Amino acid sequence: MVVTTDVGDATNIHPIRKRPVGERLALAAYALSYKQSIEYSGPILAGVTIVSDRAVVSFTHIGEGLMAKGDTLKGFTIADEDGKFIPAKAAIEDSTVVVSSQSVSKPVAVQYGWATVPDVNLYNRNGLPASPFRSDPPIKFTAK
Repeated sequence: MVVTTDVGDATNIHPIRKRPVGERLALAAYALSYKQSIEYSGPILAGVTIVSDRAVVSFTHIGEGLMAKGDTLKGFTIADEDGKFIPAKAAIEDSTVVVSSQSVSKPVAVQYGWATVPDVNLYNRNGLPASPFRSDPPIKFTAK
């Protein structure tokens, strides 16, 4: 699988821009099937560390480093103990992303791109987009 958050179309499940999808799938095939030593994925959540009123997000597949396409990072939300996610500020610091909000003094979870049609822009410097994630386990519903 590959991330296509940047090539999709909100009104059509089939991306019109096929070339980036094919190129990303080819990278994954070269790396995973043919064992070539290349970066084949964008950033994937590795963990979240809470430091005071901030959440520090670490990733695998950072490649040559993290970058935002645009002026500021978009698509991050943060929650405190009440579990309600609100839009958050996010900034790249070295190989991590620091997420915070003035409304959240004790963060417990972070989400990125957690929407039907996410507006996101975190990439590695190899040009591959980050995978959407949530750091907390979703609530499990059981049928009765």
